[in-house]
Amino acid sequence: MSQYAEVLLPLAIQGTYTYQVPDAMTHEVAVGSRVLVPFGRRKMYTAIVVMLHDHKPQGYQVKEIASLLDARPILRHPQLKLWDWIADYYLCSMGEVYRAAVPSGLKVESETFVSVNPDYEEESPGQLRDRDKVVLDMAKTRGRVQIDEIARATGFGNVLNQVSHLLDLGAIRVSERVVDNYRPRTEKCVRLAIARNDEASLHRFFDELKRAKKQEQLLLAYLDLSRWLQRGQEVKEVTQAALLERAGVTQPVLAAAAQRGVFELYKREINRFAELGNKLQSLPVLSQDQQRAYHEIHQCFKQQAITLLHGVTSSGKTSIYMHLIADALRQGRQVLYLVPEIALTTQLTHRLRAVFGDKLLIYHSKFSDNERVDIWKRLLDKAEPCVVIGVRSSVFLPYANLGLVIVDEEHDTSYKQQDPAPRYNGRNVAMILAMMHGAKTLLGSATPSIEVYHRALEGSYGLVRLTTRYGDIKMPLVQVIDTKKARKKHEMNGMFSLELIKECRRALEAGEQVILFQNRRGYAPMVRCKECGWVPTCRNCDVSLTYHKLTRSLTCHYCGYTIGLPDLCPACGLPGIEIVGYGTERIEDDIDQVFPDEKISRMDLDTTRNKNSYDRIIDDFSSHRTNILVGTQMVTKGLDFDGVSIVGILNADTMISFPDFRSGERAFDMMEQVAGRSGRAHKQGKVIIQTSNPSHPVVDYVTRHDYEGFYRHELGEREKFGFPPYTRIINIYLKHRDDAMVGEVAVRYSGLLRQVFGQRVLGPEAPMVARVQNFYIRQIMLKMELEASMVKVKKILRGIYERMVSIDSRMKSTILYYDVDPM
Repeated sequence: MSQYAEVLLPLAIQGTYTYQVPDAMTHEVAVGSRVLVPFGRRKMYTAIVVMLHDHKPQGYQVKEIASLLDARPILRHPQLKLWDWIADYYLCSMGEVYRAAVPSGLKVESETFVSVNPDYEEESPGQLRDRDKVVLDMAKTRGRVQIDEIARATGFGNVLNQVSHLLDLGAIRVSERVVDNYRPRTEKCVRLAIARNDEASLHRFFDELKRAKKQEQLLLAYLDLSRWLQRGQEVKEVTQAALLERAGVTQPVLAAAAQRGVFELYKREINRFAELGNKLQSLPVLSQDQQRAYHEIHQCFKQQAITLLHGVTSSGKTSIYMHLIADALRQGRQVLYLVPEIALTTQLTHRLRAVFGDKLLIYHSKFSDNERVDIWKRLLDKAEPCVVIGVRSSVFLPYANLGLVIVDEEHDTSYKQQDPAPRYNGRNVAMILAMMHGAKTLLGSATPSIEVYHRALEGSYGLVRLTTRYGDIKMPLVQVIDTKKARKKHEMNGMFSLELIKECRRALEAGEQVILFQNRRGYAPMVRCKECGWVPTCRNCDVSLTYHKLTRSLTCHYCGYTIGLPDLCPACGLPGIEIVGYGTERIEDDIDQVFPDEKISRMDLDTTRNKNSYDRIIDDFSSHRTNILVGTQMVTKGLDFDGVSIVGILNADTMISFPDFRSGERAFDMMEQVAGRSGRAHKQGKVIIQTSNPSHPVVDYVTRHDYEGFYRHELGEREKFGFPPYTRIINIYLKHRDDAMVGEVAVRYSGLLRQVFGQRVLGPEAPMVARVQNFYIRQIMLKMELEASMVKVKKILRGIYERMVSIDSRMKSTILYYDVDPM
């Protein structure tokens, strides 16, 4: 009887596809296996088997699985169950979850290439459109070019239109190639070319090598290293490097011995993260307050699976985490330690590596595909106790025996995936993952999210407080500078108040350090012509272009569109171009003018693109090779620098004036967190907040480090207007290249939603940035009760979408997606 497999493809399509399992694979394919399958006319995809059965589908011819890619499944229980939960809760397909979860190095796919048809001759001048010519020119220049590469190089929204047109004209040819992106790390090894019990051949080798003394040295060294002669012991693999070193000979000698038939040379696959070999240190000694919190967490875990550790900045939460990790490892369990930023993995790695050594694994997006596959394979190969530290994507790894999940800085918005789907929250997924493993979850923050703190106070989560800083250092003093008054009194030097400059100078002269926080990267958010008011905007998005001085370019931070800075205004032709506003690049420039003798570093998206850039910036600042650190919100997130005594928040207005129900929470979090970077080791620090609105409630709560007061204020506002934690928000987005059309479709679609959900539906409306990458956007907000089943909501929304398609065909060409629990 034939066997069939339901497989999952890494595509945004609902459901699974059925393939026949070839007879030769019947006993090898299992749930979780990685298989290569044909899909469509030409494509090959790596699919995951999710079910096996013997029910032959009716009504169509079933294709066969092309090949089995691994000897065993690449997924563990309960990974598929977790994917299913994510797809249901975040209203996406399991294929989209699979695409995000599995490293691209484990996805073998076919790539489509375009080449010029040598027989093509253009018959009429109007045959080729401008975009067609661009594609054809690339194919002519390179001989053969991948379609995805054309899309990246040209920025065309849908390059397939041009490819289809050129195919119809006979101008190009299209070909496919299956590509395996994973490149395993290997090392060269040596073995004897005879069986272990073949003593006669071994004696013959020694006789032959009597006159080749160096080759004889190789043979003796091999027997020693491999334990070949030690009966009862397994033969050890011997690397070429180790053998040559032990024998004291060179590669040509080994090659000659191999040619003589004494040795066989081969390569073995090794894990990039196999033995690192560190001398381990003891766990940090806990203070009395930390010891109390540690015991309270254990008590909470006896009653509840999830506990919140609300600890003020610099209270020593990391030391408590390390003791809890050690407890889990002693029990033979694995630990997931989530952090919101790669910068935090960089700093924490040194502390955790010193204590846990080779048991520590790091996983984040700055690793290459090959490195991420090696981490995946190591967890798949070994179920041994270990601790994985990483960002949100670490929740997808194949854990065998998870005992503890730690989500540090749980409030942080970086845990929320924005684009593409699945638009999941790493914190929430981590809690579900822990539940599926029967593990405990510890959430840690100095500024807990409103929803999490509300659940903790209600008793749904355990709650442990740590209210004092380690070493009894006082919380930093906060001084607020009214920038409107300061400018009138001529007490501002660009973006810096004279008071901030004075405090920075005092700190630097005392050998202390300074952090300056500006939540905008680039040199300036815009340029304009002071003669006619012209402002350069993105051709693809409804935003002004950000000026980057280093490259003398204007760039869109939404789509990447870039142009050079013009010398003359294109509108009026006059040399009136001026820089408007401040980004971190300009702050770095200007503070260098104020303190020309100080070393300055900058941490933002532009300076941390490379894998090791975080290490360099953090290491330079930690070791006082730089004394002023300028940065975006990256510098607010749990970084630990002993020498910082002054923190300057240069423009609080950009955070507290944002039109979003979470803006107050985000502003409080960022300002309180960056304030916590000061005065961590030996003395009380100082924070200077510059704002034109010093009476704003959020500024007042930050000044007093009053999280409880802020929480009560924010909770009252949320309850009044029906926002989380009292409801669940689902934002629905519709996108199309035709502005008028998407507006009409959105109005009609929202009408259908209101027929089912009533007053829970708000909108549609255009968001602040109403066009991105030439797609016009409409947003509809759906407020759902907390007890509503997301599985049922997904089913209802699917039905409404299908009904909309049936009554308005324009919906088919409209992109629609959901953002559940937006942040």
